[in-house]
Amino acid sequence: MIIIRKLYIVRTTRDFDDIIKTGKSLKNKYFVVHYKDNNLPYDRFGISVSKKLGNAVFRNKYKRKLRSIIDNYKKEYLNNKDYIIILRKEAVTRNFSELTEDFLELMPKNKKGN
Repeated sequence: MIIIRKLYIVRTTRDFDDIIKTGKSLKNKYFVVHYKDNNLPYDRFGISVSKKLGNAVFRNKYKRKLRSIIDNYKKEYLNNKDYIIILRKEAVTRNFSELTEDFLELMPKNKKGN
């Protein structure tokens, strides 16, 4: 299970930079989502939380929250894209259910067929 999960991660700095520079983006008050076609039979996600928001423990906590949201709703976004999700500082005031709502508000624009 863990090996399969690691397959769905955007890892390299080169991939992050390429998606951010050449892909499309969606924004709201809490997230910035950059996305681009990946020519793979699955989606890949990368999560970025700035050091300005807090220490490593804090950043990892929010990465775990975002991974949980992604895992819970992944089936709705099977469209062979790479996503980079950047957390904005306004998001740290939100609880988990509010973060989920805010994320899902932003993501439907990328559903199947777009």
